[in-house]
Amino acid sequence: MRTLLLMRHAKSSWERTDLADALRPLAPRGRRAAPLIARYLEDQRLIPDLVLCSHALRVRETWQLMTPVLGGALACKTLRSLYSAPPSRLLEPLRRVAGEVRVLLVIGHNPGLGGLAAALAGAGPKKALERLRTKFPTAGLAVLTFEIERWADLAPGAGRLEDFVRPKDLG
Repeated sequence: MRTLLLMRHAKSSWERTDLADALRPLAPRGRRAAPLIARYLEDQRLIPDLVLCSHALRVRETWQLMTPVLGGALACKTLRSLYSAPPSRLLEPLRRVAGEVRVLLVIGHNPGLGGLAAALAGAGPKKALERLRTKFPTAGLAVLTFEIERWADLAPGAGRLEDFVRPKDLG
């Protein structure tokens, strides 16, 4: 079994309109939300074996705020291909993840990330599926499980949505 954690970056700041999109930092609300999601992961014993992050500043800051809660030195790869990618392009690097990785966390952007979560979730609690498909808010987290041997076997509809968590659900 494989567990895929799809998380949208925490709330970013729009204070500096002169910054390029990829350089926008987190807003105070985002700085509060990221550790909340990390505590949820710790409480649920969903510590990732590998983290894949977009190169955008707000994504990297989201992960930096999560690492102290999750125990620090976790393997993280930054991939430019996760930035503003459609669901089909997001799926490609996931399918290349090494076999020893059982729990994979991907931190990225909407609408691609939400679209990928909705496409992969073929089953799960009706209410959670509904919330996921309606809106994937900043710092939202989809927890999906797959009865597959290899990440290369990830396919639309093959996952079960175990939980869909939003910061407002936790604090």
